[in-house]
Amino acid sequence: MSSTPAVTILRTLPVDHRERLMGLGREVAFPQGTRLFDEGGQANRFWVIRTGTVTLDMRVPGRRPAVIETLGHNELIGCSWLFEPHTWHLGAEATTPVRAYEFDAETVRTLCRAHPGLGAAVAEWVGGVVTHRLRSARTRLLDLYAPYGSGGPR
Repeated sequence: MSSTPAVTILRTLPVDHRERLMGLGREVAFPQGTRLFDEGGQANRFWVIRTGTVTLDMRVPGRRPAVIETLGHNELIGCSWLFEPHTWHLGAEATTPVRAYEFDAETVRTLCRAHPGLGAAVAEWVGGVVTHRLRSARTRLLDLYAPYGSGGPR
């Protein structure tokens, strides 16, 4: 949905940090239609997509949830696990069968505290993802609900 390239783990984390982080992941699979999380729920894990697609959506009062972005290979599902109060700000649903690496948020936060270089790299990665998603959400909501749409890229 966005014209800017996705902020993926491969583009952001140096190899040594990426390998250490990926060592904590476990392989999981979700059938099409599975809700991974909903707004307001406890953000106690996150995922990196191996195959398939996941949509992020946002509740809009009086309307159906608005799809903000579609995620695919090597993209991060979930950012709220890193920031207090660790509650989801969006919802996520598998739009195709998905295979992913799942991470326990507390384990990763502990690793980041123990290894400040890794922690800084993870914070930069997730921060970049959050920035990208905020832009996508703004553009998508303007396209859906503003009288003249988003007016294109800025």
